[in-house]
Amino acid sequence: MTTHASDTGATVNRVGLVVHGGRPEALEAADVVRAWCEEHTVRCADIDVWNEGGRRTAREEVDAAGGPDLVVTLGGDGTFLRGARLAAVNDALVLGVDLGRVGFLTGTSVSEVRAALDAVRGNRIRIDSRMLLTLRASRPLEVPAEIEALMDYGRGPLLPPPHVRPDCEVDDEWGIALSVTALNDIVLEKLSRDRQVSVGVYISGRLLASYSADALLVATPTGSTAYSFAAGGPVLSPRAEALVFTPVAPHMAFDRSVVTAPDEPVGLRLLERSGQAAVSIDGQVQGVLGPGDWIGVYAAPRRLRAVRLGPMDFYGRLRERMNLTDAPAAVADGTPAPLWSVTTPPPGDLAHLELLTEPGGS
Repeated sequence: MTTHASDTGATVNRVGLVVHGGRPEALEAADVVRAWCEEHTVRCADIDVWNEGGRRTAREEVDAAGGPDLVVTLGGDGTFLRGARLAAVNDALVLGVDLGRVGFLTGTSVSEVRAALDAVRGNRIRIDSRMLLTLRASRPLEVPAEIEALMDYGRGPLLPPPHVRPDCEVDDEWGIALSVTALNDIVLEKLSRDRQVSVGVYISGRLLASYSADALLVATPTGSTAYSFAAGGPVLSPRAEALVFTPVAPHMAFDRSVVTAPDEPVGLRLLERSGQAAVSIDGQVQGVLGPGDWIGVYAAPRRLRAVRLGPMDFYGRLRERMNLTDAPAAVADGTPAPLWSVTTPPPGDLAHLELLTEPGGS
């Protein structure tokens, strides 16, 4: 879903910066953002900074930064995911500046930073409304101290465990609602190399199948090009409205992904003799579950509002980032002509279609 800033009343009074500190170009771009903010009397604060040994929840981070209404990320997809969780909790816009190598999430180049900020301020942008995931669980998530110590391998401390949402009803059958926001995926994966997880998978409350696998994941359309894709899942347009369930290395004949409607929750219950499993949210381990525990994953009521400056060329980026090449047999058959004109407006019966080119464009 796409809207225009002028329809949403976008106003920038406070900017939050999420910076990949290990890249000099990210630090230089951060100086550009700070200078722009100073010129326009906009407050600017660094957020999600964890070089002091501790990390805070998304709510604590945005409160400490004064509640930014625009979050700017300077890095790759990982940095954007960090910024997305902060922007979502405050219903802020997020602008991803691309410094990555294989990313799909960031769409603004470093050279466009100042122009992008001017466009946001002048309401000359498009806003992508991206689906987010959240979950309920049979119990609160936590990572045992001994496992957390094993995971401390130089990427900084883990995020604090998700809080229980006080605004949601707790029920023995429905479980507890956790303060979780995932833009890409929620994953249940094995902890021991020699023991897979055994999981009953339920869609809309109905048992689909019991799996023995390395991992099982639920992804958004945005996350379909991440872990799910690596496990053989389908590529979905980020504008689609769906969830993708994908098993990873399952020991069974049915190894396909299942695409569900956004109002069809996916339940994952660890079976009686399963090994322990880690719960990862957008690549961050947030808890460890044992036999009998379960999580229910579903589309969150809130959505991410991502800034872009022009048409979203998702399929061009897919071709580029995945190094797609044409089949030799197809090339031998000749170069195909454009299916639709790229110099004139579409005829009336095609006016409702979303095309990646605009009249007069290329």
